[in-house]
Amino acid sequence: MGSIGPWQIVLIIAVLLLLFGGKKIPELMRGFGKGMKEFKDATKEDSDSKDDLKD
Repeated sequence: MGSIGPWQIVLIIAVLLLLFGGKKIPELMRGFGKGMKEFKDATKEDSDSKDDLKD
């Protein structure tokens, strides 16, 4: 019941297309990707600094 199926993904994509239009979606995904990369880099730096404290 908690998993997302293929029909839910299709519905989400359709709603996104209706809300933002086809031209805005690549910009949104690019921004989302940059945000995810920055988050991963920040968590990696945080774990590296914790490892330095243990030594």
